[in-house]
Amino acid sequence: MNLDFKFSFIILYQSQMAVTSYKSIFFKIIKYTGITLVVLLALMFITPLVFSDKIKEQVKKTANEKLNGELNYSEAKVSFFSHFPSLTLTLSDFKLNGSAPFQNEKFITADEVAFGINLSSLVFGKTIKVDQIFLSNSLINVKVNKKGEANYNVYIAEKETTPKEESETGLKLEEIEITNSKLIYDDQSANIHVDAFGFNYLGNGDFSKAIFALHSKAKIEKLNVIYENEPYLMNKKVDGDLITKINTNSLSFVFEQNDLFINKLLVDFTGKFDFLKDGYDIDFKIKSNKSNLNDLFTAFPPKYVTWLKDTELKGNVDLLLTLKGKYIAAQNLGPDLNLNFKVKGGFVNYKKSAFPVSNLNMDIAAKVPSLNPELLELDAKNVSLNIGKNYLKTQLKVNGMTTPDIDLVLKSQIDLEKLNRAFGVSDIELKGMLVSDFKAKGKYDQKKRLFPNANGTLNLKNGFVKTPYYPNPITDINVVSKVSNQKGTYDGLSVMLKPAGFTFEGEPFLVEADLKNFDDLNYDIKAKGTLNISKIYKVFSQKGLDVDGFVKADLELKGIQSYAQKGDYSKLHNKGTLELRNINVTTEYLPKSFLIKEGIFRFNQDKMSFNTFLASYGESDFKLNGYLQNVFNFMSSKNGVLRGSFTLNSKYLNIDEFMSSTSTAPVVTTTAVPGSTAQPTVQEKGVILIPSNLDLQFYATAHKINYQGLILQDGKGAVKIKDGKMLMQNTGFNLIGCNVAMNAAYQGFTPKKAVFEYEIKASEFDIKRAYKEVKMFKEMASAAENAEGIVSLDYKIKGRLNQQMMPVYPSLIGGGVLSIKDVKVKGMKMFTAVSKTTDHEEIKNPELSKVDIKSTVKNNIITIERFKFKFAGFRPRIEGTSSLDGKLNIKMRLGLPPLGIIGVPLTVTGTKDNPKVKVGKKGEEIEETQDTEE
Repeated sequence: MNLDFKFSFIILYQSQMAVTSYKSIFFKIIKYTGITLVVLLALMFITPLVFSDKIKEQVKKTANEKLNGELNYSEAKVSFFSHFPSLTLTLSDFKLNGSAPFQNEKFITADEVAFGINLSSLVFGKTIKVDQIFLSNSLINVKVNKKGEANYNVYIAEKETTPKEESETGLKLEEIEITNSKLIYDDQSANIHVDAFGFNYLGNGDFSKAIFALHSKAKIEKLNVIYENEPYLMNKKVDGDLITKINTNSLSFVFEQNDLFINKLLVDFTGKFDFLKDGYDIDFKIKSNKSNLNDLFTAFPPKYVTWLKDTELKGNVDLLLTLKGKYIAAQNLGPDLNLNFKVKGGFVNYKKSAFPVSNLNMDIAAKVPSLNPELLELDAKNVSLNIGKNYLKTQLKVNGMTTPDIDLVLKSQIDLEKLNRAFGVSDIELKGMLVSDFKAKGKYDQKKRLFPNANGTLNLKNGFVKTPYYPNPITDINVVSKVSNQKGTYDGLSVMLKPAGFTFEGEPFLVEADLKNFDDLNYDIKAKGTLNISKIYKVFSQKGLDVDGFVKADLELKGIQSYAQKGDYSKLHNKGTLELRNINVTTEYLPKSFLIKEGIFRFNQDKMSFNTFLASYGESDFKLNGYLQNVFNFMSSKNGVLRGSFTLNSKYLNIDEFMSSTSTAPVVTTTAVPGSTAQPTVQEKGVILIPSNLDLQFYATAHKINYQGLILQDGKGAVKIKDGKMLMQNTGFNLIGCNVAMNAAYQGFTPKKAVFEYEIKASEFDIKRAYKEVKMFKEMASAAENAEGIVSLDYKIKGRLNQQMMPVYPSLIGGGVLSIKDVKVKGMKMFTAVSKTTDHEEIKNPELSKVDIKSTVKNNIITIERFKFKFAGFRPRIEGTSSLDGKLNIKMRLGLPPLGIIGVPLTVTGTKDNPKVKVGKKGEEIEETQDTEE
């Protein structure tokens, strides 16, 4: 018993001792752990305070040395707690400008940019190493201008290759994290614009190596991609895991494995991207195999996604897109684009239509070498579908754009109403049976008069079109057409329409046409009915746009184009009437539209007679009577010449409105997205261009004519237009109360150049009024500024006009006589200077009577022949030269009273505003300015 007790006591004692020992150890662990945590926590507070100035100073110094862009921030803070457990230098309100030429524009802005500091380098190393970057709520705005100059070249690379000591601060990144940011990429040289909203990115890799692998995760809430001002992706969600190899020496990227979800479409993206000095080297491959047709449409623009909600889509899709080559805008180099797109077993049914599209198959391959549309190679091997027993099948090959090689096969027997409903084209209501069997193969080249071999029919029965823009449809559309060409040329082409007609607003319109040999068109056309152009336009037009007018036709035209060219009008059989009302006509030769208010045309053989033809152009009005000849040849051939003769009456003509427009900057239409830029087209006036294929004669009368602010009254005369020239013969008008007779010739060559010849006779006009109201007189006769009296003018001149329709002075050549009947010269600076030099006050304001001043103009110089006049006993004699820009070299002999036998020789130099008079015969020759352009 005692032994048992003792043994139990010993065991209990030892147990208590063990418990006491364990408690001691446990408390020690807690104690030391707590001390360690307190020390670590203290260090986390103390370390930033100790090293804060050093970190800020060295980072600031590095930024000044290594950044080629203005850097600003409001506050710098060093802490372990901003991005725990990393020690970071956080810059608030961060702003970094881009490199030239964008040095005044923001490249990166962020609420915070944090740089992760490597602790071992901070405590033990000579350099402070930055191994992490964090951007939050940032805007990254990348820009490239049309010259290929970018704003992201803000880092100054090392130029020396010899070893040297490490810099005080090194950038050896291992992680980049971007949260809730916005990325804009606007490249005007490639015409690409990308927006990424809600951009989140996490990248890990050893950035310190020259070549390293970057493992990335990227999420974008909204992605927009716009190319050539066309949206390709809009508001797309992107989620991707990426593996990218980066070469920092050459700034190149190799995309090894990139699985991207664009909404629901899975895309495999591989390739490489190298930055060149003046462009890019690209090798991209985008592939999506055995995808679902429905998933493909989720990556399309928003309007298709809306359509997708109500549409059942099935089918397999294979997509392969490659882009390979150099893009250098300055050298006009572009990468090669290749696209292969296949759809198998497609099915489309919009809103559970009773007639779904089935057996939708597509096999399309396209190549665009160097991104040059002229090198396009399109091969649509198969595009086919069924709607019940109806079918549509087509094959198309196209090589080139301007002069393409075409190989087309089209067969269809399809109900357009069923097709419309199956695809859900809700805006336009279509009906009718389209039956086609057509083949075309060969080259289209208008200059060489080549047209593909063709044979087949295109027929539409009981057609119907209705749009939301107009309440009533176009009905009874029936077209029976046959196209044939066995020679591959224009002269072998034959087109037959028998019939082609429709009904609109209760008015039927019918056309029958048989056209053969488009080199020497053999035509047989019948047209009858009324076209309300205003309402027909509204059927297809969007709101805010409008065209008015109607055409009523009852025509029979039959003949051969060459008959009209040779003048064999008896072989033509053209007759009928064409009535126009309120028709707007536009032409490349005029900047404004020509409104035909009323016009009845009667066709007889090759003549089209005008009966009470009323028209307007801007502020100008016209009333025409007469005829046109060779009309059909003119309309059907580029070489056809339109002949005619008219009487023209007008109450008001504004010549300025006929001046053509020329663009001085390219048209850039941009979608309204952040970061995009646009340069509006600047329109400038140009000279009047007269078409060369007009041979017209007018006898014109105009009550009032406005040209460059000059008002001409009661103009009349004969006008002839031929070979791009205009001749005005025996033209008369009233200008500033003076009857003027005029002959003129004019020809415009380009919007910036025209030539003219001008002959004018004006009897007894008021010189003071002419100076005030006639701009050209003011510039060429500047000495008449303060003159008063009556003069006459008989002058001929020719030369060149600039794009403002103003004379180019060095080009002017001509001469004539200015006859002075009775003129008082007041305040003319030349006579004032002569008066002061000779000390004769009387000569300051001379009066001239019955004096003829002859002059010639050439090379910007007006040469004045010697003339004399008498005034207050003085007998001045004047001759010399002056330039059209006001320089003077006038020789004068001032004959003194009483008989002028004794005279004082004077020369007047300087300018009309600052004449310099001296005694003597030697002046200063004015240098001629020759016209640099013929």
